[in-house]
Amino acid sequence: QVQLVESGGGLVQAGGSLRLSCVASGRTFSAYAMGWFRQAPGKEREFVAAISGSGGSTYYADSVKGRFTISRDSAKNTMYLQMSSLKPEDTAVYYCAAGTSTLVLRLRRSENYWGQGTQVTVSS
Repeated sequence: QVQLVESGGGLVQAGGSLRLSCVASGRTFSAYAMGWFRQAPGKEREFVAAISGSGGSTYYADSVKGRFTISRDSAKNTMYLQMSSLKPEDTAVYYCAAGTSTLVLRLRRSENYWGQGTQVTVSS
């Protein structure tokens, strides 16, 4: 079992930055690929970014490439999402997820562990 707790969401103006954090507990942190998903009102949950257990591989949705950076700190059992040049369309609840691989994380979501989500609101 893996427990995930997100933090760092909030209200920011367009063009601004935020950093989300996700603290993991319960199992060996490096054994899991980690990722971020988001869900806007009335829309399906969508993939944002993922990072392998070692941190050596990262993946991004096209909509956030060049603006968001995913990273992890094994010493702190924490994953981060640095978000820059934020746009109103980035407004959503952001969820942290853990999976057995980045592929499973992205394609077999029912097998993931999930956090409770943190709200990000970008005003225009």
